Amino acid sequence: MENEVLKTVFQEMHPEIVRSVSPDLVMDKLFSKKVISFDDFARLLLVPRSSDRCRGLLSLLYRSSHPRTFINLRLALIDEYKWIVDEIDKMLTSPTSQLHQFHLPDTSTGGKLQLRAHKSM
Repeated sequence: MENEVLKTVFQEMHPEIVRSVSPDLVMDKLFSKKVISFDDFARLLLVPRSSDRCRGLLSLLYRSSHPRTFINLRLALIDEYKWIVDEIDKMLTSPTSQLHQFHLPDTSTGGKLQLRAHKSM
């Protein structure tokens, strides 16, 4: 579940990550953890613009079936992009994030929180 929650946070931060992150070091770390394959790594290296390479990497990661994709991505960002990791961690501990973890809407009813009832079988 932690990986899925992180995936959601990374999707929310996608524009900021694309603007700010140079993906080469991140790609090296993800390749070493076997999150991305050699073919994916080589294909991404052919993309000339850093922002497009970052978009390509994120797109690849969003489709990944690796069970720790976004956990490893967060770890890959810690050294060079600590401020992004701090922002991710803030989002993980915010009340809005906690609502998303439990699939509860937080703004769709004009500020009123509605709980979804789950029926047990």
